[in-house]
Formats: sequence, C-alpha cells, structure tokens
Amino acid sequence: MLNIVLFGPPGSGKGTQAVMLKEKYSLFHISTGDIFRREIKGKTELGLEVTGYLDKGLLVPDEVTFKVLATEIRNNMDKIGNGILFDGYPRTTPQAEIMDKFFDERGTPVSMVLSLLVHDEEVVKRILQRGKTSGRSDDNDESIVRERLRVYKEQTLPLADYYRGQGKYVELNGEGSIEEIFGRLCAEIDKVK
Repeated sequence: MLNIVLFGPPGSGKGTQAVMLKEKYSLFHISTGDIFRREIKGKTELGLEVTGYLDKGLLVPDEVTFKVLATEIRNNMDKIGNGILFDGYPRTTPQAEIMDKFFDERGTPVSMVLSLLVHDEEVVKRILQRGKTSGRSDDNDESIVRERLRVYKEQTLPLADYYRGQGKYVELNGEGSIEEIFGRLCAEIDKVK
C-alpha cells in the first residue's frame, strides 16, 4: 500500500498534481483543504470554525484537522484502493507524528513525502491568478497570500526535516508545465511502488 504525502507551499500545484496521481496510481485522494471547503460551503459548525482561521491565513488547529482526516478515512475505507494520497496534510510536525502513529498501528506507514519546490513570487502569482476563478477569499488578497507563505515557512517547512530524518522526503522542482511536474512525481513514485 502506498501512502504518499504531497508537500509544498500554497499554490505549488499540489491539488492539480494530486488529481492526476490519484488516477494513475488508483489512490484515494484526501485534501484537507477540499474537506474544509466542503464544510464551509455547507455552513456546518466545523465550516464556520475553519472559516475564522482561513480568513486570517492561519492553519486550522492540529486536533481539529486530524479529527476531520480520521473521519474521512474511516468513512471511505472501501475506496482506498492502492493507498492514500495526502494533499495539504500534515502541515505541522505534531500532525505528522499523530498521522504516523495512526498508520503505523495499522501496518501501513507513510511511504514517501514528495515536496514541490516553488519560488515565493511564483507562488504569489499562481494564487492571485487562481483567485480570479476559484471563489476562495484567501486567494484574492496578496497580503493574505504572503501571510500563508510566512505561516507555511514557519510551521510547515520544518516537516521537511522530520521526514528527511525518516529517509522518506524527496524534493522536486515544482515549476514548469503541469506535465513536466507530473513526470517528475511519477518517476519518484515508480521507484517505491
């Protein structure tokens, strides 16, 4: 079973690549961002709580995020297929530790972490462009985009060292055409499958 974490700053193309990787490798795709947006759209209690964090460019607290993730996995056990592709999770070292424990107890540890490296100015450009059509309030304001990048560097980037220490972390150039990036990702996945 492949459990892959797709890692990178906001706007690095994780969601775009995840859709293609899901199809190619028959993986169950979990995007915490998609789950949160679904809850926000449904105006659920969780959605309202999450909105408060996202509107400020902040991360949703670990305990809230993991509860949502575990529920999503339990509710979709029949769809997991060859493994799970995580997009946007984990975002902090404590989240990674909780996730590792969860999967280690089931004998299906994280296989690899694929990190898309994209320069800050390219990230800002991509997100502001996406904001024209995404309908996401946090994609339209450059100051919020830059705050998301700052939070990523401060809270999420340390995960690189966590997974590097496990020998599971692979850095890839996240710039170029969608097809070029997809090819780089597939080349790495094919080494472990």
